Amino acid sequence: MEELLPLRDRLNLETARITWLELERYFAGGRVIQVAPELDLIDVAACIAEDEATRLKNWLDSQQVGQLNDDTALQWAAQQPDNLWAVVVAPWVLVQER
Repeated sequence: MEELLPLRDRLNLETARITWLELERYFAGGRVIQVAPELDLIDVAACIAEDEATRLKNWLDSQQVGQLNDDTALQWAAQQPDNLWAVVVAPWVLVQER
């Protein structure tokens, strides 16, 4: 039944909190995309899923969306934040600190 829902609704249902320990293996595989807090995580996920290259390029150029960097990963590993939200748009895991 879920497959009958619009994409944004499906993505919203698939969004959940995630711990660094759960995220770490995806980071090691280079599959974690960090989304800036000022953006809507579902909006970015839908943009990627629908291959909206122009919007995505704007976010990449402004560094609001990009691969999770080593410094942030080290910080999250040390601090174990409890405010990380994630959604999967295969093969990527999009994550946002709120």
